[in-house]
Amino acid sequence: MKPDSYEIKRELGVIFQEVAVFEELTVYENIDYFCGLYVKDKETRKKYIEDAIELVGLEEFRKFYPKQLSGGLLRRLNIACGIAHKPKLIFLDEPTVAVDPQSRNNILDGIEKLRNAGATIVYTTHYMEEVEILCDRIIILDKGKVIAEGTADELKSKASIEEKVTVEIKNKESISLDNIKKLSNVDTVNFDNNNLIISYKKGENNLGELIDYLKKENIIYNKIYSERPTLNDVFLELTGKELRD
Repeated sequence: MKPDSYEIKRELGVIFQEVAVFEELTVYENIDYFCGLYVKDKETRKKYIEDAIELVGLEEFRKFYPKQLSGGLLRRLNIACGIAHKPKLIFLDEPTVAVDPQSRNNILDGIEKLRNAGATIVYTTHYMEEVEILCDRIIILDKGKVIAEGTADELKSKASIEEKVTVEIKNKESISLDNIKKLSNVDTVNFDNNNLIISYKKGENNLGELIDYLKKENIIYNKIYSERPTLNDVFLELTGKELRD
């Protein structure tokens, strides 16, 4: 792309992980500046700025300077500056890193609205729960190489486990992991604090059999639930290591 390829750049929005705004300008002025690079008509730009402010939830902060904003609000401003000109293709690089839960939810809601409005979004993150919420197609990278791609369901089908059961145990010393491993279809058994986590290769009545076993052994538990493999499980199985920043 040439430096003067403005028609192409007009259709692109890029939001880096590092916040890039002007400290000397207010929230409104920052968005106005970046939007003004591509939208010259003042009335149109004014509407676009208001749309961006509403999208990221900065209505109460339009006159604030960046130094007056929390980390989460700064990231919201960073996103508003990158999408105010209503690009068709948006690149987002880990926009929710180190933000508070309220800002994270607000950012995810805003991205979802952009997607539903028709924008194509390339989203980079190591938070797999965000991937499941936002992404239609997923690529898993490890050491710079593509190791898997597809929809969330397609990637989950690559996992060797069919079901994962988590049991919150009151007294884990009462549990024999060796005995649980002997139950039908069990692949792995381990403890995560007071949670007993059992992975199954296949089967349709794993939970029922486990409940019967716990009752027979008089093992008291607070909670028990079953779930399909998550994308985090898929990543761990494909790479042999946990997700990392």
